[in-house]
Amino acid sequence: MKIIYSIIIFFCSIILNAQTLPEKDKDEILKVLETQRIYWNKGNIEAYMEGYWKSDSLRFIGKRGINFGWNNTLESYKKGYPDKEAMGNLTFQVISLEALSNNTAFMIGKWDLDRKEKAGGYFTLVWKRLNGKWLITVDHTS
Repeated sequence: MKIIYSIIIFFCSIILNAQTLPEKDKDEILKVLETQRIYWNKGNIEAYMEGYWKSDSLRFIGKRGINFGWNNTLESYKKGYPDKEAMGNLTFQVISLEALSNNTAFMIGKWDLDRKEKAGGYFTLVWKRLNGKWLITVDHTS
């Protein structure tokens, strides 16, 4: 019974501490995501990667495990998607976007690739405002 109460208290504290993300910040984050989608659909992985934090501390978690760093993530994308045909046409559906602090946001969403062998799944992203720009610092995609 103590475990149930602890779980309830934990989730209540998350709900009560949730911060509202200002519309300006939501718009900026969604613009970065849309820009990534556009570049992906043009077959430009390097431009797509501009939405990520250019740091060795970037973390990307996918079905093959964890990649640390912007360069490692870029190389992994290039291996997995060697050409425009493999990249297909990407769409995103944002399920939720909320503030964790004034400079950190958390997003849950769905992605789909329209190509010969369709693919899709879900993602969670941690966004941080760094040097005035919203960038993805952690990406868990399945």
